[in-house]
Amino acid sequence: MTHDHDLVLRPTPAQIEAALNPPPGRTGGDLVVETLSGLGATTVFGLPGQHALGMFDALRRSPLRYVGLRAENNAGFAADAYGRITGEAAPLLLSTGPGALLSLAALQEAAAASAPVVAIASQVPAAGLGGGRRGYLHELRDQQASFRDVVKSVHTARTPSQIPSAIAAAWESALTAPHGPVWVEIPQDVLTAETTLPVVTAMDATPEDVVPRPELTAVAAHLLAHAERPVIVAGGGVVRSDASGKLRALAERIDAPVVTTFGGKGAFPWKHPLSLQSWLEDRHTTDFLEDADVLLVVGSGLGELSSNYHTFAPRGRVIQIEADAGKLESNHPALGIHADARLALQAILETVGERTDPTAPERVAAVLGRVRDRLAAQDLDLEQRVVAAVREALPARAPSFWDMTILAYWAWSAFDARHPNTMHSAQGAGGLGYAFPAALGAAVADPSRPVLAVSGDGGAMYSLAELATARQYGLDVTWLIVDDGGYGILREYMTDAYGEATGTELTRPDFVALAESFGVPGVLTTPGTLAADLAKSLATPGPSVVVLPALLRMFEPTHL
Repeated sequence: MTHDHDLVLRPTPAQIEAALNPPPGRTGGDLVVETLSGLGATTVFGLPGQHALGMFDALRRSPLRYVGLRAENNAGFAADAYGRITGEAAPLLLSTGPGALLSLAALQEAAAASAPVVAIASQVPAAGLGGGRRGYLHELRDQQASFRDVVKSVHTARTPSQIPSAIAAAWESALTAPHGPVWVEIPQDVLTAETTLPVVTAMDATPEDVVPRPELTAVAAHLLAHAERPVIVAGGGVVRSDASGKLRALAERIDAPVVTTFGGKGAFPWKHPLSLQSWLEDRHTTDFLEDADVLLVVGSGLGELSSNYHTFAPRGRVIQIEADAGKLESNHPALGIHADARLALQAILETVGERTDPTAPERVAAVLGRVRDRLAAQDLDLEQRVVAAVREALPARAPSFWDMTILAYWAWSAFDARHPNTMHSAQGAGGLGYAFPAALGAAVADPSRPVLAVSGDGGAMYSLAELATARQYGLDVTWLIVDDGGYGILREYMTDAYGEATGTELTRPDFVALAESFGVPGVLTTPGTLAADLAKSLATPGPSVVVLPALLRMFEPTHL
């Protein structure tokens, strides 16, 4: 029997001639960029540094587009968003030591959100690997050890000939479900060493599909078809695997209500009669999910935010489809199906019987009505008007990126994403400073649509330097900064818990004047003019900043 991997293409005479006579002046850095091109990359993000200059010099001889940001964590956030928007691996080029370490927060977010980022970092010269204390600049005892707990896999190239295989293995790892960041490091002298190796051509690093076991999907289909009160929780895995169509087909076939997690926004139509929307931080929704006799969880680990802070206690049978084997049954006993969400839903659709429940839309409407009544009793009109204004201004298919700020916390529950893969936030790892650099990465990925970034004034201070990046590349990103004078959500948490807040009040710049100093148009808005000002900025090509002074409040928690 002959397998695909047993077939070796025979090179043409021209290819043999080119391999025997590679262009002069190439280095290990050229092998890096040639490998990336051979894998299908078109764009790389990063920052140069002394040990990484061999890679950056090779970019001059490469067709790759380089997008440089002003800090490594921001470059990582941009790569994260590029990976989310395209579904392709995003290369991130970094230097050694401090430059590498500054990317850790971004790589943690990419890991938590399953964004495929291939971080390629330089290292001290090869003689300094293995813990030898040579005293090189940027030297760490074991650089990759700092990343091993964050990324999916770690790869080291100690010689030029190892570079293509190391990067290809990392690429495959990043794109194997669940997607995630990976780490490659190459010593400085390997990157700068001249090489006579042939030019790297097309590389095959196609990931293996994570296919469900048929006996498990058969049981799942039987349970769903014969359930009295089935409910579906759709997580980010549905979005990443492009399975929203199959999710809708299954929900309609068995008349099952669907709630989307904050990472799964847009996976199910917001106004569908079976849509419970995303009100997971609401006890009425939690009660409804607990009452299900069969709960299908697709592409979610039912972590803290998806379980109303672990107060959710299912009483019925749980079926969990998850590409990350470590998340299977990690919070609740279940029929665990280790699989890509799309493939598992397809398998269930092929065998599930039709189930009719005319009461399902009525029960969904009743839950949403109770949610509305709860909010109406809390005097939160301003907050709901601001969310509505953002939704009104943002084109339906334009992506949005949200920092860890009160308006984002509202958006997790209340914002209609309208389409899959259009709303992204830092709720995976929960770090500040994500929104604006991520939006820049999305604008690089798809320049045909405007992109919205939403930050508080505290989170905005992490990313101000990237106004220069937005201006330099002319990226079509509108940055909404909600200025409440400090870390608003922490102020609220501390006041509720301790009676007063500490360390939350901030001196801020004049954000409009600051933006304009970078050559980026800025406007000061109000809740009443927000929709119009945002719409105008989004319709105007290039970067812009809209500043909204407002003190927003969160709705009362229901998990305490």
